Amino acid sequence: MASLRDIKNRINSTKKTSHITKAMQMVSASKMSRAELNAKSFVPYMEKIQEVTASIAIGSKDASHPMLTHRPVKKTGYIVITSDRGLAGAFNSNVIRQVFQTIQKRHKSKDEYAIIAIGRMGRDFFKKQGANVILDIVGVPDQPEFAEIKDITSKTVGMFADETFDELHLVYNHFINTISQEVTEKKLLPLTDIATSAKLTSYEFEPSAEEILEVLLPQYAESLIYGALLDSKASEHASRMTAMKSATDNANELINSLSLSYNRARQAAITQEITEIVGGAAALE
Repeated sequence: MASLRDIKNRINSTKKTSHITKAMQMVSASKMSRAELNAKSFVPYMEKIQEVTASIAIGSKDASHPMLTHRPVKKTGYIVITSDRGLAGAFNSNVIRQVFQTIQKRHKSKDEYAIIAIGRMGRDFFKKQGANVILDIVGVPDQPEFAEIKDITSKTVGMFADETFDELHLVYNHFINTISQEVTEKKLLPLTDIATSAKLTSYEFEPSAEEILEVLLPQYAESLIYGALLDSKASEHASRMTAMKSATDNANELINSLSLSYNRARQAAITQEITEIVGGAAALE
């Protein structure tokens, strides 16, 4: 049985841990509120640019663009959005497992796919697996601005345009609510299903549809990546908040259990001392 000092030390160390996890929970809750607001605020812009893009791409019979056209798939790109830090429950492992299983199912050779990693956890995993990580970005802020990821989004869209990829998929955690996040895979390029959720509206535009799409479609694809990143950030903070709350609750349960063991051991020691005193007194009589 552990000594009173050992139990006391465990109680103190567990209390310190619970203070840390409680603080992390509160910080993540604050960050999640802002991240959720950012993600929701971006939705109206996404809906509008999707509506305008679909109206021009579908409404104009003469409009055409490489991003709207299927071609034989020789190489597939995967944009994987994870976090730079752990302690977020299954947030990172769910995304990584989804991508890893998808790759094993669809591809027989490493030459058939490449990874574009946003986040240190995903980048490190796929590099250890020997996958072709052709682009990566780490250190994305908790409240990211579009300018901070503009470089990687434009390069990614450019790789599809110059046929480095024939297909581009986006995998990230979709924020549903505080306790629920869902791993989502979207086919980013080509934009063949752009009209599925768009309300077609009649627009008058100048110059030609091709010239407008030349500028608008890359911006639309980049916006999809940025929107997914905002969504993922909200999911990350929610996952970390939930994980830290569970850790705090577990620490408190452990403290209660250790306190009970401490009190029992202390009572046993006191009883032993009383027994020895009584026995000694009886021996002197």
